[in-house]
Amino acid sequence: MSIKKQFLYFCLRWLANSAGLWIAARLLDESGFINTGGWGVILFGGLILSILNTIIRPIIVILSLPAILVTLGLFMIVVNGVVVYIAAAITPGLQMTFGTAILTGLIIAVINYALSGVIELRKEAKTR
Repeated sequence: MSIKKQFLYFCLRWLANSAGLWIAARLLDESGFINTGGWGVILFGGLILSILNTIIRPIIVILSLPAILVTLGLFMIVVNGVVVYIAAAITPGLQMTFGTAILTGLIIAVINYALSGVIELRKEAKTR
């Protein structure tokens, strides 16, 4: 894959993560999600989350592999929540509880799953 395609893919993930944070902020506003800065904070949080998903998440997955295997993959929900919680801790103006981070991780996972499906459909359409 070329660098241009990788950068485009990263930008799409960044926008998807930002959209997931925004949707989670709207859905989970009463349950411990605090956003004090508007769109700038959401976009910066999405960028931080994308970087953490690229660098830190694989390390956490490897370290928690026994728990992932024992729970037949359900522990990945907790792994996603940990990454979202770390991103919220790093991003100024974005705060959430750990339970909210797990729910936000689920929302973002669904959005990223849908985005991956659209990308795969486009790849199939180009090869035909």
